Amino acid sequence: MECKYTEGGVCAAKGFRANGIHCGIRKNKSKRDLALIVSEKEAAAAAVYTTNLVKGAPIAVTRKNLENGRASVILCNSGNANTCNADGYEKATEMCAIAAKQCGIEKRNVVVASTGVIGMPLDTAPIRNSIAELYDGLTAAPEGSRFAAEAIMTTDTIVKEVAVRFEIDGVPCSMGGIAKGSGMIHPNMATMLIFITCDALITPELLGKALREDVKTSFNMISIDGDTSTNDMAVILSNGMAGNAEINAEGAAFDTFCRALHMLTVRLSRMLAADGEGATKLLECSVSGAPTLETAQKTAKSVICSSLLKAAMFGADANWGRVLCAIGYSGALVDVNRIDVAFRSGKGMITVCKNGTGVPFSEEQAKEILQEKEIDILVDLNDGNETATAWGCDLTYDYVKINGDYRT
Repeated sequence: MECKYTEGGVCAAKGFRANGIHCGIRKNKSKRDLALIVSEKEAAAAAVYTTNLVKGAPIAVTRKNLENGRASVILCNSGNANTCNADGYEKATEMCAIAAKQCGIEKRNVVVASTGVIGMPLDTAPIRNSIAELYDGLTAAPEGSRFAAEAIMTTDTIVKEVAVRFEIDGVPCSMGGIAKGSGMIHPNMATMLIFITCDALITPELLGKALREDVKTSFNMISIDGDTSTNDMAVILSNGMAGNAEINAEGAAFDTFCRALHMLTVRLSRMLAADGEGATKLLECSVSGAPTLETAQKTAKSVICSSLLKAAMFGADANWGRVLCAIGYSGALVDVNRIDVAFRSGKGMITVCKNGTGVPFSEEQAKEILQEKEIDILVDLNDGNETATAWGCDLTYDYVKINGDYRT
């Protein structure tokens, strides 16, 4: 069976239930702010974290808890990042203890995460007072995953959840994920909160390898605004309840697992980029003809990160010079005299540059193409066979409005 998209989010995998409620951390009572994901069995676990030197306390606690590569519960709050607080580590540890007591597990088996405003002390009383309600409301798909996904949102405007089905040696397996992320997203892993569940049996070592390799071409290739947040992490739990033979060595089974993971993470990456703060368009930069993968990735990232290009895309302005400018300062070793650039959308494709030089094109046709909701920026370096893709969004007036009063 080929990998196929399915429904259910984090509850698509066997043995996983989830829930999300409003516990009182956020002032708006209509917004959920506490999420719980629970596996019936202890699972292999792996994570990648933000590279920002300023890290939220939950990252330190989760990193320590996952030293043995095992976990069975994820607890996450929104509305408060629990970062740069004198008692942050203690509060994150307390959250683990609260979840562990309710779920009947050891607190080292809890992944804890927080997202929201930095530098505000976290009151854990709402969490402690609501954990029973949160646990009692655990359910399978579709409500469980959706409620959890809603509870981890901050400035997000859409729920982000994906699931895929695949087979390991003829045994059906499922993998699902939810994500939050709309601002402070830049390719410097991790770039958001991602929680992935799976029912395949795989060792923690190979699970970690799969995740670390995957983020290089998925979450690390997204940029919204050039800011890398302090609390970001991507976590995967795989509990083995599908019943496949354990994946304990690289080979065909591991490759299938990695393909399923990448299918899921790329879909989430596109959703994250499209929901950038104030965004009206999803931008995808595809680079081909590169001499090395590093060159392709540097080029794609630089183009997608360009504020000038993002602004041009907002205005449907086919200012291809901004593409070449971004390539020129990317640090990638390219022959600028070989570069071709084209723009593509549901309205068609138009070539705007050949061999590093502009070519005649219809401004009216280009504007029509760039007024669509999804824009492809096609760059051919004509110097090899390597390719890379990066995702981002346009830069709009609303981005400034959203971040001008985020705290208030």
